[in-house]
Amino acid sequence: MEQHPITKAIRARTEQTNEMEHSSPLFLTSSFSFDNAEDMRAAFADETDANIYSRFSNPTVKEFTDRVVILEGAEAGYATSSGMSAVFASFMALLKKGDHLVACNSIFGSTVTILNKFLPNYGIEVTYVSAAKPEEWEAAIRPNTKMIYLETPTNPALDIIDLEFAGKLAKKHNVILNVDNCFATPVNQTPIQYGADLVVHSATKWMDGQGRVLGGVIVGKKELIHNIYLFCRSTGPAMSPFNAWVLSRSLETLDVRMERHSSNAFHIAKALENHSKISFTKYPFLPSHPQYVIAKKQMKNGGALVAFELKGGLASGIKFLDSLEMLTLTANLGDSRSIASHPASTTHAKLTDAERTAVNITPGLIRISVGLEYVDDILNDILQALDKC
Repeated sequence: MEQHPITKAIRARTEQTNEMEHSSPLFLTSSFSFDNAEDMRAAFADETDANIYSRFSNPTVKEFTDRVVILEGAEAGYATSSGMSAVFASFMALLKKGDHLVACNSIFGSTVTILNKFLPNYGIEVTYVSAAKPEEWEAAIRPNTKMIYLETPTNPALDIIDLEFAGKLAKKHNVILNVDNCFATPVNQTPIQYGADLVVHSATKWMDGQGRVLGGVIVGKKELIHNIYLFCRSTGPAMSPFNAWVLSRSLETLDVRMERHSSNAFHIAKALENHSKISFTKYPFLPSHPQYVIAKKQMKNGGALVAFELKGGLASGIKFLDSLEMLTLTANLGDSRSIASHPASTTHAKLTDAERTAVNITPGLIRISVGLEYVDDILNDILQALDKC
């Protein structure tokens, strides 16, 4: 009987040991031993799949990766030490001097730093395209374009990119479509079904869900993942087995957690939409969202993030954050506890004013990562802080 991917992911595990444990053990080891010299030689010659060294592979890390592969509908995957190491590896393993990358302009600030500061050092060119103007994307593609990179929903403006459009465009021009699916998670959106070749995640966010460990993961086509594996095997951004064990356990509850996150977020977005202190509220499943129809087409629900612009700008943003009594001010998101942040002064502070304006990061923009608390308690804290702005 065919099972749902969520069931398959929950049931995927490392091979049971002679102890007959029900929950998978943690393989907290730096290296693995061999019965004889021939077995060791064959492993180093890649003639077998035997584990050698946890920088290369580890059973606990493999279990986590396999579960994400199942959820995303991918062929293969590789887990890394953080989300940004996954993003960087997806570029450096597949691009070379003289190549060109097209990127959506509304992406995480650290990714912008990689594209603007580091890729040019390797002779890789980058062209940005507007998330709001997909009709202009094709004109940005050149003969040497090798990859299209995007986030959807975008960070932090929550713009939605039409994955079906992006997949068809990439296929037409024979370029790699690389999608950061962190904000949606694989239980809400699966870019591979729309033509993505690679999907990257910061597992630190909802895959963990409690703000405990760092992690990243890349899944996609087997031949692309193999190149990424070879790059990471030599450069060292391996995921810790302990972190993988924590993350693998958390994946078992990802679906039910995201249902609660999303229902809380939708409730809060509707409550804030016409607030007198707010210029606009943005949430993918609000009919007022510019890409509402696209979001409904490709997402199971609207996700856990709500963004809104305070009419008072920067001063009101600071006053709002300082007035919160329950919500946490921290650099993370995707936690069981609700978090408030001010992107212009934190995650996207290294962008110029013009760069922030181009991707709708305004001085008064507030991003709420809606947690699992009782929804009225979250909303009441936001409302009392708004009253003080």
